[in-house]
Amino acid sequence: MDYREKKPCKVGTPGYAKLEKLSVPSFSLQALPKKEGEEQKTIKIQAWWRGTLVRRTLLHAALRACIIQYWWRQRLEGLLEKKRLSVLEYYSWFRMWHVRVRYCHLLHAVRIIQVYWRWHNCHTRGIFRGSYELTASQLGLELEICLDSHICRITDCIPFPIKN
Repeated sequence: MDYREKKPCKVGTPGYAKLEKLSVPSFSLQALPKKEGEEQKTIKIQAWWRGTLVRRTLLHAALRACIIQYWWRQRLEGLLEKKRLSVLEYYSWFRMWHVRVRYCHLLHAVRIIQVYWRWHNCHTRGIFRGSYELTASQLGLELEICLDSHICRITDCIPFPIKN
């Protein structure tokens, strides 16, 4: 028996003509003796079975939805991780470029100072000695300028603006 109740067709309707063509089995359920309590028990069993089928169908649908959601979250997490890594790579390239530009500016400044003092030393017959030490975080300068009897020593450390 189907879980949906079917209403009988009225005489003269198109559905009634279809019912007439169907062959009816030799016995009928109405011919069997039934008790009033048995019918109620049958209805309860059928209702229970229909409820079980509905709950099973809903459980399967919920499980499928959970599987799809889990897959989508994993996929989205992978995409976000790829995006994060690419942004991190671009950021590291930018920082390296920025440090190189800063280094080139400082190197240019050191060369200008050296050229100026060499020219000055040639004209004043003084002595100019200097050294510099370049590390990852700073530029150390040591300059010694001797003009006639005057000696000037300059020592300075110039930090790079790099954030750790």
